[in-house]
Amino acid sequence: MSRKTNRLFWIGTIGCVMALALGLSMYALRSGISFAMSPSELKAASVTSGQRVRLFGLVEEGSVKKGEGLNVEFSLTDNSQTISVSFNKILPDLFRENQGIITEGYLDAGGHFQADTVLAKHDENYMPADMAEKLKEQGVWQGAGDDK
Repeated sequence: MSRKTNRLFWIGTIGCVMALALGLSMYALRSGISFAMSPSELKAASVTSGQRVRLFGLVEEGSVKKGEGLNVEFSLTDNSQTISVSFNKILPDLFRENQGIITEGYLDAGGHFQADTVLAKHDENYMPADMAEKLKEQGVWQGAGDDK
């Protein structure tokens, strides 16, 4: 093998390994991507059952129902649409009614949201920009000032 052939062989080998690594990374990431949406956007979107999504909104007052063990059901609203959520783990300490939260999970075949992660914030200052704008438009914003 000449020097030139040897060099081309290694450049080609390294290129193939890099392409394979990139392909495997992209394949692994495709199932981990989830989109954040409000209950209105979720109902308007064509989300298939089992597709992972992030859902954000306010916990509706009077909707939290604790079942056996860690089972909790509550309604999440953006003040125009409401969706019921089931969660079967320990809730964050800051979880309460009229609190802005983000849940991650999937819709089941019946249109019920099955959450496997619930994130609660200490106030609406850390709410996603889309949800904050909607709450400001509806006059229920509880933030400590205007972010703009």
